[in-house]
Amino acid sequence: MAANLKEEFSFSSLPLLFDEKLQSFGCKLEEVESSFVHATTSTTSFFKTCFNGLNALSGVGILSVPYAVASGGWLSLTLLLTIAIVVFYTGILVQRCMEFDSDIRSYPDIGKRAFGNKGRTVLSIIMLMDLYLCAIVFLILEGDNLYNLFPNNGLQISGIAVDGKQCFVVIVGIVILPSLWLDNLSLLSYVSASGVLASAIILVSILWTGAFEGVGFHHEGKLLNLPGIPTAVSLFAFCYSAHPVIPTLYNSIENKRQFSNVLILCFTVCTLGYITMAIFGYLMFGSSVESQITLNLPVGKLSSRIAIYTTLVAPIAKYPMAVTPIVDAAMNYCPSHVSKRLFGILVSTALLIGSITVALVLPFLADLMSLVGAFLGIAASIIVPCVCYLKICGDQIYRCEMVAVGCVILFGFVVLVFGTYTSITEVVGEF
Repeated sequence: MAANLKEEFSFSSLPLLFDEKLQSFGCKLEEVESSFVHATTSTTSFFKTCFNGLNALSGVGILSVPYAVASGGWLSLTLLLTIAIVVFYTGILVQRCMEFDSDIRSYPDIGKRAFGNKGRTVLSIIMLMDLYLCAIVFLILEGDNLYNLFPNNGLQISGIAVDGKQCFVVIVGIVILPSLWLDNLSLLSYVSASGVLASAIILVSILWTGAFEGVGFHHEGKLLNLPGIPTAVSLFAFCYSAHPVIPTLYNSIENKRQFSNVLILCFTVCTLGYITMAIFGYLMFGSSVESQITLNLPVGKLSSRIAIYTTLVAPIAKYPMAVTPIVDAAMNYCPSHVSKRLFGILVSTALLIGSITVALVLPFLADLMSLVGAFLGIAASIIVPCVCYLKICGDQIYRCEMVAVGCVILFGFVVLVFGTYTSITEVVGEF
């Protein structure tokens, strides 16, 4: 059965014209892969690799895990653990693919090793889409939290009322714009790499607010809410969408034999952080918890402001880091008679305008995060590693493991289909 799966998962049925475009685009993207491979020599220690891995896994998802539990009920925490175990296992599969072929240097390389240039192209597109949608999430998050700090603000432009959230999204975009024109993003990289510290500060500040600022942990919550399970699982998947970084971490670590321990430590620490935030956040605000728990915090309290300001800083730095690989991909299509710097500025500005527009039209953070998690997160972190592993290492896989990998693929497809459908339905229902 697994052998048939490997044979059937082929792009040979695609139309010839689309196939040629894919191969051309795949060749163009070969240069872009350097954007994802920041370390090409094995010089990083075990602890620094762990820190880099924790930074990759730590992000804005921690703000939404209480909402995810509120959507699915207390029992949905078992699904958080399930997602964590599954993505840890698929992380091991990515490691095995790289051990099988030492020429694999990036995540798209795994696709190429399994399915040629078409595989490279598909994985590159998934990565670029994920980055762009995450950039939009950053803008929505900024607008929501700034409006929470400074409510009742708006503008009148030519008789058209623009509410506060929309104003703040535009303002944040204007603040970000100059950073998109920089040639060197090294300073921002240090800020955007502070995911571990930011997550820790946010978690401690929120727990402090609950324990000492009069909020308390008194809400009982629901045991199970079946209609909200797809949303909960999709948000959990969003928290673990870091598999494209695994090849970079693996290539950078000095002792390759320790990499499994890196994955164990990173996934364990992050999962404990997510569970802690989910439990105490749900106890603090119950079913009324917002899509970002920072929106529930009393803004007059110092601990609350620390959590909110910490939430605001990192996305501003992460936005240009997220769109830079997309700009690099577009640079391969720069006309020869046009200045590359001017072309890059135009592309990055257009990307910002586009993401601001989407953030204004679809200002639904939880729904967008659910969509990213269910569609791109599940595809990149669960389905793709399993399918590529079967294709690359098929002859060396025991039958029982083939069955296990097949079950993981089935689980991924179920979550992808139901999660994506639910997310799209909820977005449409907002209008």
